[in-house]
Amino acid sequence: MIEFGHLSHVGLRRELNEDTYYGDAGLGLWLVADGMGGHEFGEVASAVAREAIVNNVRDGKSLVDSIRIADEEIIRHSKLRTEGLPMGTTVAAARLDGNKFEVAWVGDSRVYLWNGQLCQLSQDHSYVQELIDQGAITAEQARSHPHRNVVTQALGVTDPQNLKVESITGELRPGMQLLLCSDGLTEEVDNAAIGRILTQSNYSAQECVDHLVAAALDGGGSDNVTVLLVRQL
Repeated sequence: MIEFGHLSHVGLRRELNEDTYYGDAGLGLWLVADGMGGHEFGEVASAVAREAIVNNVRDGKSLVDSIRIADEEIIRHSKLRTEGLPMGTTVAAARLDGNKFEVAWVGDSRVYLWNGQLCQLSQDHSYVQELIDQGAITAEQARSHPHRNVVTQALGVTDPQNLKVESITGELRPGMQLLLCSDGLTEEVDNAAIGRILTQSNYSAQECVDHLVAAALDGGGSDNVTVLLVRQL
């Protein structure tokens, strides 16, 4: 049995919500896409990605292949625009089949597993993550780095030949939770605070989501924030 909660909020400093999301327990698919804030029509790119991934997973294609097709669709839409400027989006997606899950991602939207403690499954495709990997800065320093919003991979803007769709698999046993979110959450709420909310066993999945979004807004709400929580009962 699956319980899931979901919410997207424009935040406190943006006029448009360029995030989008999808959740369907019947299909066993959940995703978050964060349209590139530096480009017009980021909301178009994230919506195109959502529809392409959902339709292709429904048609039986793998999660990774569906994300690559979404990339092609965004590039095609971009070429049809008279301005000729690219539009892009991150994506973090999860598929669940029984108690087996696969997650895949491009960019800095994240997937976490809660199994009594919070574990980040995805690794950001971002400039600051590269600095962390090099030992130049700490993860805590990355949260306030001036270039923390610079992604190194995104659908629609990365050369398809160099696009890195990463994926991992695992098991979601009863009581475990998968958290998918845009960086509007992780910009404002650290992992310890996220973990404290997910630890509240008296909260429903939707109540956890509501509290996470509220925490992001209390932290400043500097970006659109989208949160999905999938719980195995």
